[in-house]
Amino acid sequence: MPGARVSILMPLFNEEEYVGTILERVIRAPLPAGLEREIIVVDDGSTDDSAEIVEEMSERYPGMIRLVRFERNRGKGAAIREAVEHAHGDYCLIQDSDLEYNPADYVDLLQPLVDGVADVVYGSRFAIAKRRRVLYLWHSVANHILTAMCNVVSDLNLSDIMTGYKAFRTSLLKTIPIRSNRFGIEPELTIKVARRYAETHEVPVSYDGRTYEDGKKIRFKDAVAVAWAIFRFGLISDLYKDPGAEILDAFSATSRFNLWMADTIRPFVGKRVLEIGAGMGNLTRYLSRRRERYAATDIDPEHLVRLRNRLRHRPKLETAVLDLARPEDFQPFSNSMDTVICLNVLEHLKDDLACLRNIHGALEPGGRAIILVPEGQNLFGQVDVVLGHQRRYSSDQLRARLEEAGFSVERILNFNRISRPAWFLNSRILQRSRLGRFQLKLFDKTVWLWRRIDRFIPWGPTSIIAIATKPVTEPRP
Repeated sequence: MPGARVSILMPLFNEEEYVGTILERVIRAPLPAGLEREIIVVDDGSTDDSAEIVEEMSERYPGMIRLVRFERNRGKGAAIREAVEHAHGDYCLIQDSDLEYNPADYVDLLQPLVDGVADVVYGSRFAIAKRRRVLYLWHSVANHILTAMCNVVSDLNLSDIMTGYKAFRTSLLKTIPIRSNRFGIEPELTIKVARRYAETHEVPVSYDGRTYEDGKKIRFKDAVAVAWAIFRFGLISDLYKDPGAEILDAFSATSRFNLWMADTIRPFVGKRVLEIGAGMGNLTRYLSRRRERYAATDIDPEHLVRLRNRLRHRPKLETAVLDLARPEDFQPFSNSMDTVICLNVLEHLKDDLACLRNIHGALEPGGRAIILVPEGQNLFGQVDVVLGHQRRYSSDQLRARLEEAGFSVERILNFNRISRPAWFLNSRILQRSRLGRFQLKLFDKTVWLWRRIDRFIPWGPTSIIAIATKPVTEPRP
């Protein structure tokens, strides 16, 4: 990977005896072919000469080492959070500033990321390794207990969540909110990457653990704090920095609602399908079965990674980054798809007419476009703003836009009347920027009822769905 880079993130606190040596080892450590390195050291309020040693090293190796300083000690989690903000590499690797972990293991840690088979790699001290220093029994027992607790919550089978060696795709790590300031970062990241469906691998690493006489800093109170973090992050869903993505993630848990939407449009879906704005695969998982070709696309590569990991066993499924506003992104699909599904996307774009023409160009003659948009400009409120909506539509407005783009509109369906009052209350009256997960879960549990009575509800819908066809060109005489 020519030009690719790894950002080595090093939290530092009172390690003047070791930091110079570990930096030398990091600088000399082998990397996968074509990979360059940058080292970001965050001094966490050290009271010894640790930061000064790093400054001397950065002068010796200009452009390779960057030092960020905290005035007071804030903890390992806070230091890593700060380091992530300064990372410019394609990958991030966490490296402790003592000598317990060996940078000679970098190739093993990074190769799965470089090969594109993993999103996250853990370096395990308890997997079969070349060697490890045998140390305290009760540290090992505590680690196994905490790892087992975290595995129960995250539904993983890791052998070492507290490892000081973790490597990530940077684009994934930068989108995860890191709340823990201290050692709680270890289970927090583990639980969050698991719930993001990140492909997680584990490799053995060498470990030369310190004794208390050497300055080992992890104590019983830290184990208690880690256990609390497992409990805390096991209860909450806090997976994205972006509020819009957080709302999309909340809807990923509303399986009954998503199935209702899928069942509504399924009769109009053909065999060769292009889904625009597939997001995390909330509808894709219901609609992609038994298709000749199903192309799930989105503007956000991280959403597509989550989608691929969720649906990796669908052989007919392909993914691609596609911007509805860019005609060039539609070239691989030109005049070849019998169905284009575009749900909750058109309202985000300023030039919706150009976007509809791009959809028109992807369809074969006689192909169908299935377009779902939010209904009623009088409902436009704070949630729409957070989601990036430009507008909400009336049936007449959507029909007129489709016909202007060259479509023939078969029908327009009203969808989800029941949630209209709740949307108005949350978005217009209460001015909320998020939809509560509890609210959504409660709604989802009662969808079995709402989908049966929805058509009898006397007020308008929350969304409308247009079924439109690309006319078949008459053959010339």
